[in-house]
Amino acid sequence: METKTYTIGGKTFTLDKQKAEAAFEAKRIINGKDTMFFNILPIKYHWAYELYKSMKANHWEPEDIPMQKDCEQWNSAEVSEIEQWIIKMGIGYFSAAEGIVGDNIIHVVRELVTAPELKLVLGRHAHEENIHADSLVYMISSLGLNPHECEAMFDDIPTIRKKNAFVVSNSRALRREIDLTRTENKQALARNIFLFGQCMEGTQFYGLFGMILSLYRQNKFPGIGQMFRYTLRDESNHIELFRNLLMDLVEENPDVWTNAFRDELTELMKEAVALEKEFIRDCLPVNAVGLSAEEFQLYIDYIADRRLEGVGLEALHPSTKNPFPWLAEMMDIRKEQNFFEGRVTEYQKASSLLSVDDDEL
Repeated sequence: METKTYTIGGKTFTLDKQKAEAAFEAKRIINGKDTMFFNILPIKYHWAYELYKSMKANHWEPEDIPMQKDCEQWNSAEVSEIEQWIIKMGIGYFSAAEGIVGDNIIHVVRELVTAPELKLVLGRHAHEENIHADSLVYMISSLGLNPHECEAMFDDIPTIRKKNAFVVSNSRALRREIDLTRTENKQALARNIFLFGQCMEGTQFYGLFGMILSLYRQNKFPGIGQMFRYTLRDESNHIELFRNLLMDLVEENPDVWTNAFRDELTELMKEAVALEKEFIRDCLPVNAVGLSAEEFQLYIDYIADRRLEGVGLEALHPSTKNPFPWLAEMMDIRKEQNFFEGRVTEYQKASSLLSVDDDEL
């Protein structure tokens, strides 16, 4: 851009090239240009804007997914007590966990990052957590479950309580004014981003996701299964968002990425995995309906290693193989050829049709 002067109606306006370039250079993950204006242009973090557009295009609403078959199965002898228990554990855990993630995004991460395009995509992330929470309300009301029972599961089942305490204590510690020019505070934010993106959403969500999709694969609870598939597609973007956020934060602040801090993150993942394996035992106290707690625990080791390697850390169990290759294809949205179906496709098509109509006009 060259410095430009416009004279319009007797008034002269000068656009300062150096000032504009300095404003762009001042964009940072943290400690960037201090402004209350949401001026997204010019975009510096293009990955964030591309993720925002992808997330927006994948919009879905729970009520668009039929639950009739699920209700019929729930109230029949077609499904077993252990299958119902898995669904109840899923609803009981995620009804609180999705809100915990969204709350951390709004009150911690989005408050501390400074580039507007990061605030934009984080706002979309928080909105998707609202949709996920709404889908669980829809499941509860459709099946006729007692919501107080779901609340009791959140409070009274020790493995759920421990998993949530693992992340909530970290989030609460950052709800204050902190000096992000200090290395220890930068590391506190980086730890939060790793904890929520790679440990919680990226690893601890996957045990129950896998169990529910295993039932879905057996033609059990098709509506619930479809909602969890859509949720997983969203989670794939959330994990990538927090991974990129961490990597750019470290690149701009190399003082964060010490050997001791990398070891600390690895230990954090070890704790997350241990909590998840304990939780899996509660979700699947007996091997049944073709599901094995041991295999799901092995799967968590496999998933955790993928998350660690994704941020440049060493795997904990490098020789671990995926025990559920079919589940990898169902969960890995990039390999899913026929996933965008039903109402989600219609939302995307509607957007495209509007563009075509505008061109024709």
